[in-house]
Amino acid sequence: MVNVCDINVMKPLLAEHGFHFSKAKGQNFLIAPWVPESIAVESGVTEDVGVLEIGPGIGPLTQQLALRAGKVCAVEVDNRLKPILDITVGEFDNLEILWNDVLKLDVPALVKEKFGGLRPMACANLPYYITSPILTALLEAECFEAVTVMVQKEVAQRIAAKPGSADYSAFTVFCQYYAEPELLFDVPAHCFMPQPKVTSAVITLRTRKERNWDILDEDVFFRTVKASFAMRRKKLSNGLASGFPELGKAGAAEVIEAAGFDAMVRGETLSIPEFARIANEIVRRRGAK
Repeated sequence: MVNVCDINVMKPLLAEHGFHFSKAKGQNFLIAPWVPESIAVESGVTEDVGVLEIGPGIGPLTQQLALRAGKVCAVEVDNRLKPILDITVGEFDNLEILWNDVLKLDVPALVKEKFGGLRPMACANLPYYITSPILTALLEAECFEAVTVMVQKEVAQRIAAKPGSADYSAFTVFCQYYAEPELLFDVPAHCFMPQPKVTSAVITLRTRKERNWDILDEDVFFRTVKASFAMRRKKLSNGLASGFPELGKAGAAEVIEAAGFDAMVRGETLSIPEFARIANEIVRRRGAK
């Protein structure tokens, strides 16, 4: 197996195929072998698992996943990597590479087609510029037991944040609605070539088997969350009045009171069950008209 994390192996390999890093694609390749190995181990991948990997690059994580999983299906958008991946991961008969953009794929259909009889998981070293759209797609697909990704550290902290903290955001609530996050470990910038300007972190999101929040309307719930954080330093009624113009300020205040909250409450302090109470009250008001 080619040690693609060895810089003395990687540089000649890339040069041989005329490969140049693409800033537009957010390409930073790992040069610390402990990182892909740790991601594969911590993700919980075993031989009864089918793994969807996003962006294999030159294959360091792909190798570690293929050594452990029943099957790996890697989705890569950069066709320039074809001859390199032929060398670095071509030996694995439980690996399939799809040359496509994962955001253009029907992920649930893909998982059903490729991983019959296996427990589906997703793993990725995500480019910073497209972290949120890809994570959103993987979580909304609702077909993975767990999603383990390496992202910018501040994004990982935001995903795992608690209500009322500075990192808590609408994206936090979105992620925690679908899954329970756990921060695993940091990855310093010197573990990559070229070096990014930030520290990375690996986080796993284990899909919730149940969501016992009695949410009446999922769309209204997420609209409520988004409105609540749009004016995070102001009281919740301002955000609700802006996000639901039909309520107006008076109606927003009535919703908050009817849901059992203080008039001065701020959205950034609310948990998922509390957002559910607010959203359900909005749904009830609509139904009463």
